[in-house]
Amino acid sequence: MERRSLLKQLALAGLATAIPFRKLLASVPLAPSSRPFHQSKLGDLELYTVTDGFVHFPHIQPDFAKGVPRKEVDELLIKNFRSVNEMDLGINILLIKRQDKFILIDTGVGGAFGKDSGWLQSSLADAGISPNSVSDIVISHGHPDHIGGVLNSDGQLAFPNATIHISRIEYDFWMAPTQDFSKSTFENKELLHTFTLATQKTLTTIKPKLHLFEDGDKLLDCIRLELAPGHTPGHTVTHIFSKGEEVAHIADLVHSDVLLFPHPEWGFNGDTDLQQAAATRRKVLANLAEKGTKVFAYHLPWPGVGHVRKNGKGFEWVAETYAIPG
Repeated sequence: MERRSLLKQLALAGLATAIPFRKLLASVPLAPSSRPFHQSKLGDLELYTVTDGFVHFPHIQPDFAKGVPRKEVDELLIKNFRSVNEMDLGINILLIKRQDKFILIDTGVGGAFGKDSGWLQSSLADAGISPNSVSDIVISHGHPDHIGGVLNSDGQLAFPNATIHISRIEYDFWMAPTQDFSKSTFENKELLHTFTLATQKTLTTIKPKLHLFEDGDKLLDCIRLELAPGHTPGHTVTHIFSKGEEVAHIADLVHSDVLLFPHPEWGFNGDTDLQQAAATRRKVLANLAEKGTKVFAYHLPWPGVGHVRKNGKGFEWVAETYAIPG
């Protein structure tokens, strides 16, 4: 029996205080390949969060808050008990079960970024979900850490039965002869070119499976798609709904809970249009805070579930908490 399942069953049975957990857990080892998953309900839907690993940033600036005085950035990080020298971004993958359909929102990096990521397939296996059972994939945008996992290491479809949905604007941007990165602060233009070629190759491979959507379109009676441009031209927030409940998958709207909620304008150098991304970030966060919408965040600390709260001129991230893993 998986460790998290055992803990939950013991807790529900009221045996938590009677069991010597240290000794017990030592006898229920977690296999090195095993990845935790988080499961919850949304109306008639079942939601699973699995991990694709993480991306390591060996420094904070200029990736975040470029041009902001270092002292100001460091003070905010220290206040929140974070490192001033490095940052890890989670890669949280959301899977929706609707009746007999599994719907995946983004696919992680695939094998492109090394051993710290590309865990999606093993994470799904640990959750008991076969790639063949995934019927639909929504791609929030074309960056390789979101679209890379649609193909396996042999360049074949990793989810052979899935229809893949992406914004028409996003598709047209990446497949154009040239891409306008003039409003980005990303300094490594050669790496941008490499990312572009990889995305174009992926989109070409999956084209027979592609469905292009427009802003406001609905899918599968449980998803509404909202364009949130700036990070990329067709970057999309995915609203999942059922029986009056909703969660908003914000993809790459925010990469840091500590820096970009209080200062949406500080920005991230992966944004294709830094100013547009900042304006979109502020607008969407304000709407989420006003409505009290539950949020799923792709890159925030595991499992990336919480709410947005207004705080002065900015916002704050209120992570959802759990008494036991699950």
